[in-house]
Amino acid sequence: MTARSTRLRRPLAALFAAVATGLALVALRPAPPPSVHVLAAARDLPAGKTLAPSDLRPVRLPPPSVPSGALRSGGTGRVLAGPMREGEPLTDARVVGAALLRGHGPGTVATPVRMADADAVRLVRPGDHIDVLTAPRETAPQPGQARIVVTAVPVLAVPPPNEDGAHEGALVVLATDRAQSAALAGTTAPLSLTITARPH
Repeated sequence: MTARSTRLRRPLAALFAAVATGLALVALRPAPPPSVHVLAAARDLPAGKTLAPSDLRPVRLPPPSVPSGALRSGGTGRVLAGPMREGEPLTDARVVGAALLRGHGPGTVATPVRMADADAVRLVRPGDHIDVLTAPRETAPQPGQARIVVTAVPVLAVPPPNEDGAHEGALVVLATDRAQSAALAGTTAPLSLTITARPH
């Protein structure tokens, strides 16, 4: 073996040893932790917001941190039942739908009610408890007194108003039993509300 061959073998051996060490370190490196892709608020969002693509962003969370009912897709076009903070994962309980009734007793139904005073509805937020009263028209020949239709019912959602102005007043969605829902549906007089309690 020539002296030149000996000189070449030494750096090659060092190179192979370095490569082997690097491969061993890669093999020993722990795999990235598992994560779940979910949708989250791209910024602070108000209750009643109809979600646009720019309102949401995908995030990856470790499985133990994923809340129950987290949405992985399909958030666009849904209406928020309550406000959200930037980065908060979007769940089915945050949007108007059947999940709004989660936590309420059996027999509870989501009842949409149109209130005559849109300004009063702007003061209401999900979680409030309200009384719903008839609001007699002032133009009636013999205006009557206000009558309570339902009392201390929780507000589930406050959908945004129609942009086309097709309906007067404003809509709220209430958690009622079926008898209360029937009483509200059978009322022909305009309806108003008073806030009886707010969540802490």
